[in-house]
Amino acid sequence: VQPVESGGGLVQPGGSLRLPCVASGFTLVDYDIVWFRQAPGKEREGVSCINSNDGSTYYADSVKDRFTFSRDNAKNTVYLQMNSLKPEDTAVYYCATDCVPGPDDYWGQGTKVTVSS
Repeated sequence: VQPVESGGGLVQPGGSLRLPCVASGFTLVDYDIVWFRQAPGKEREGVSCINSNDGSTYYADSVKDRFTFSRDNAKNTVYLQMNSLKPEDTAVYYCATDCVPGPDDYWGQGTKVTVSS
């Protein structure tokens, strides 16, 4: 039972990527879902979170107006659309249940995003 991320890769600055997170073994709509990232040598950073009740979203200032979090309940999947990517967006991106996930929440294995020319 865990979320499964995909869609990472190498992209040039200014480019776009869409990261799906598919729920395996649980129903996504029942949970708040968070995207967070961790770059080498840096602390984990919460990027965006979506509320399970009303679909409202939170974005970190570093990604606001560039990233969009959406949800497809029929596919049991959430997406992080990342536009205008910058080198500082380079990180492993994870999804998890709850906006502040703890040890009892479901964590994905991550997908690596590299923004470089």
